[in-house]
Amino acid sequence: MKLLRLPLAAWPSALRALPLVTLPLLVLALLGPAPARAQEAQIRKAITERLPQLGAVEEVRKTPIAGLFEVRIGLDLFYTDAQGNYLIQGQILDTKNKRNLTEERVEKLSAIDFASLPVADAFTIVRGSGKRKVAVFQDPNCGYCKRFEKDLQGVDNITLHVFLYPILGPDSLEKSRNLWCAKDKGRAWQDWMVRDQLPAKASCDSAALSRNVEFGRKWRISGTPTLVFTDGSRVPGAISAQQLEQKLAEIK
Repeated sequence: MKLLRLPLAAWPSALRALPLVTLPLLVLALLGPAPARAQEAQIRKAITERLPQLGAVEEVRKTPIAGLFEVRIGLDLFYTDAQGNYLIQGQILDTKNKRNLTEERVEKLSAIDFASLPVADAFTIVRGSGKRKVAVFQDPNCGYCKRFEKDLQGVDNITLHVFLYPILGPDSLEKSRNLWCAKDKGRAWQDWMVRDQLPAKASCDSAALSRNVEFGRKWRISGTPTLVFTDGSRVPGAISAQQLEQKLAEIK
């Protein structure tokens, strides 16, 4: 890299005020840790060329273990050496502090910005003040979703954004369409999930259902119900009303 030599008078006043010994350090800081970037690029190149079936490497970063690097492909984490010669799939456990570092990292990566949720593709049920908010991805044919909905009847002061997520088969799609096109979506949903009253046949623009499935695939929502909280965390599977209350209290 060729550095330009400028007369001191041409330098900004803030730089002229710095001691001369500081300037080389400032230049190095601006250039960044080139060796680290070169090593990351080497790992990225090696993994991409040798294992193209894994997909594009989106990030390479150091781990707390010397010589071991994390390779991120989407939301999947792998580990490798400094040359990218070996690839490990597994978890890193911090035995001293009793932490699962891989699990913590995946949770951080998979967090969903609650404010960015496409709530126009959901219907909303408000109970009480509605001050506590939760988004739920649910399939109308999901038994665990029905159990969750019945438990929810005892939870007050909550706003539920229900995303219909028909992933269990063609009948799920048909029921979801009828629910989405109902005049009162929230009531039709409760009638089916809590009281086993089938939704009446209805038709309308149901493109929201396809968008929900696409959104879920992007964020690896693989099962129902899946709850998303205002802090970006998610909980897969049905939880009890008590567990939901505890989670909501933790977010406060």
